[in-house]
Amino acid sequence: MTTPDTRRPRPGPDILRTALRRNVGAMVWGTLLMGLYQAGETAFPIALGLIVEHALRDRSPGALALSIAALAVLITIVSLSWRFGMRILQKANTTEAHRWRVQVAECGLQPVARDMDLKSGEVLTIATEDADQTADIIEVVPLLISSLVAVLVAAVALGLADIRLGLLVIVGTVAILSTLSVLSGRIGAGTREQQARVARAGAKVADLITGLRPLHGFGGNHAAFRSYRKVSTEAKHQAITVARVNGVYAGTALALNAVLAAAVTLTAGLLAFDGQITVGELVMAVGLAQFIMEPLKLFSEMPKYVMIARASAERMALVLTAPPVTTPGPRRPAAGADLELDRVRHGSLRKLGLRVRAGEFVAIAAYQPRAAADLASILAGHVPPDAYEGTVRVGGEDLADLSIEAVREHLLVNPYDAEIFAGTLRTNIDPSGTSRTVAEAVEASMLTDVVALYREGLDHAVRDRGANLSGGQRQRLSLARALAADTDILVLHDPTTAVDAVTEQLIARNVAKLRRGRTTVVITSSPALLDAADRVLVLDEGVITAEDTHRNLLAADQAYCSAVAR
Repeated sequence: MTTPDTRRPRPGPDILRTALRRNVGAMVWGTLLMGLYQAGETAFPIALGLIVEHALRDRSPGALALSIAALAVLITIVSLSWRFGMRILQKANTTEAHRWRVQVAECGLQPVARDMDLKSGEVLTIATEDADQTADIIEVVPLLISSLVAVLVAAVALGLADIRLGLLVIVGTVAILSTLSVLSGRIGAGTREQQARVARAGAKVADLITGLRPLHGFGGNHAAFRSYRKVSTEAKHQAITVARVNGVYAGTALALNAVLAAAVTLTAGLLAFDGQITVGELVMAVGLAQFIMEPLKLFSEMPKYVMIARASAERMALVLTAPPVTTPGPRRPAAGADLELDRVRHGSLRKLGLRVRAGEFVAIAAYQPRAAADLASILAGHVPPDAYEGTVRVGGEDLADLSIEAVREHLLVNPYDAEIFAGTLRTNIDPSGTSRTVAEAVEASMLTDVVALYREGLDHAVRDRGANLSGGQRQRLSLARALAADTDILVLHDPTTAVDAVTEQLIARNVAKLRRGRTTVVITSSPALLDAADRVLVLDEGVITAEDTHRNLLAADQAYCSAVAR
């Protein structure tokens, strides 16, 4: 696990280009169908103008019937092209959003943590809202092109009637887009800030839910609520600011589109009044002035959605481009390996040295909780090798040279605050469904009484974070999961702090029996677990100060006796 190399960043525009490239086929078909739809919509007033022109000139019932049939075909084409075009684009949009959600989630769930200044709640927001808004680019581009088709068809048709009408549409469209491009930039910047504030509020909620029980315990829930209210209020104010800019954008676009449509109508009226265009061309011009409002509105809104998609893509890049904290090495430790720390210095640890031989059951009595937490963090791989001094070896191999998959297979560190997930008792104990020691793990962790309480047994439903279980039940469930993994080296950090003394005695004997012949390290102050260990290492002020069996230490070391006696 060496220090990672510098990688070329993958900013938001690259993410958008990737999304577009992966959906070229769907976008081509969607653009063709939506272009056909917009052309059909625009052709409708043109057809009406031609019908009026020929009806006034020929006055033929057959020509009228043919015209009505042509309108029916045109309406059918418009309906089907819209239906199938949007179906193709929305399917591609949904699929692409799913891909980005999975990719962001994969980055957040990788065994090697990524070096990003984001909390889990912020990553969740990026994996949902930002992934969806980034994928919207799949629909935006075809709709933008199809709207341009409608505007060009209208401009050409009006230009054939009178060149001034066609130029009016083209010049007016360019002026509208130039005006709105300024506002779209403000929307993009505002959206980035809004998403960041919403993500921070979501992270605050996640933190509060995690710490709700202790907050209630010491009466800190009101202060925590005030803290969340402040963050949420900031998100609300930013959302209002973005909504205000969006409102100005939409109002300006609608007003400019209406002005252009009115200008086309009035110009056509004046030309007809002077006899420069026919009555049929006047009908066509008036109809196009009305129909062109929709594609113009759509066309003028697209820059806003492009900026929103880009802002979301740039937030996704915060996760996807974040380098891993460490780059795992290629090597693997030998099976049944021992564990060694050689002059490790990190946090409260001061040149810590210890060795646990293969198959040994060792307890570590840490007088300072901080030292126990630092030791567990290093063994769990939460601290990159370049962030501490000294060496950690598994089976004689430097931890920095081992692949993370090999480390996870051979070394498991079960924290004292391990998470419980929504599902069942069984899925919490054996998430992969491959363990062959579930029954033994349940018995060793004294979870049998919990299983016996429910008719469903191990299939009893567990709520998120184990909300329907007591503290002791959650701890035993976490211990059962660690034992069921059956790894070569198992490190348990305070596995019995929430259970009674009798249950603790039984768990200690059961764990020692189940793990016989497998390397086991327990960081604890529990007399039962200390007594069950082959030997006890005393960790005081960051170094090992004593080593013996629990009973010998009790008889000879008064400080040890005071630290672990209950």
